[in-house]
Amino acid sequence: MKFTQMAKANEIKRDWIVIDATDKVFGRIITEVATILRGKNKPFYTPHVDCGDYVVIINASKAKFSGNKLETKNYFTHSGYFGSTKTHKMSDMFENNPEKLYKLSTRGMLPKTTLGKNMLKKLKVYAGSDHPHTAQIKG
Repeated sequence: MKFTQMAKANEIKRDWIVIDATDKVFGRIITEVATILRGKNKPFYTPHVDCGDYVVIINASKAKFSGNKLETKNYFTHSGYFGSTKTHKMSDMFENNPEKLYKLSTRGMLPKTTLGKNMLKKLKVYAGSDHPHTAQIKG
């Protein structure tokens, strides 16, 4: 009998994947990143084990958006107190802090557990083309 092979946390070999966001659609980048972070692109994917790779996104400020999302989409934050709801336009977030926008969008596609929080820690986003991860530079 053949059994399904389950991945163990100490047996997983993690790679570093560099994604250049220049002239790519924002949502397509995020879905690709979420798939890699979860490890669903690997043959030994196990739902309860973090088997994803590290992802470095460079040129985050050069992504494109389809439709008119930049003008119409809003993000809301709430501290829990009355009247503390704040609205942030997507265009302002993309212009001022694209790293935060990428992390926020990716977080929505990951599990809402401690496993998902650990997966999100493996995402590194940089607005420009420079990043400090020297071992991952392909030259």
